[in-house]
Amino acid sequence: MTNQSIELIGTIAAVCTTFCFSFQCFKVYKTKSTKDISLIMYLVFTIGTGNWIAYGYFLSDPIFYSNIITTALSIYILSAKIKYG
Repeated sequence: MTNQSIELIGTIAAVCTTFCFSFQCFKVYKTKSTKDISLIMYLVFTIGTGNWIAYGYFLSDPIFYSNIITTALSIYILSAKIKYG
């Protein structure tokens, strides 16, 4: 497999996983309801994506960029969970 193919797979994965969080953010923003969202899951997930940012930054890996967006979306949902319960 070529490096371009591998990068394409990674780009598609990053776009899909980042994009899916936008739907959850929109729903939370629209409904102000987070009762069915796990606080622990979003807390651990946010810590994990924060670490992916550091990993990508130190290795100069493009995964850094998608994880900045994913972490921002996750922080919004986590904040809403804390605020709305």
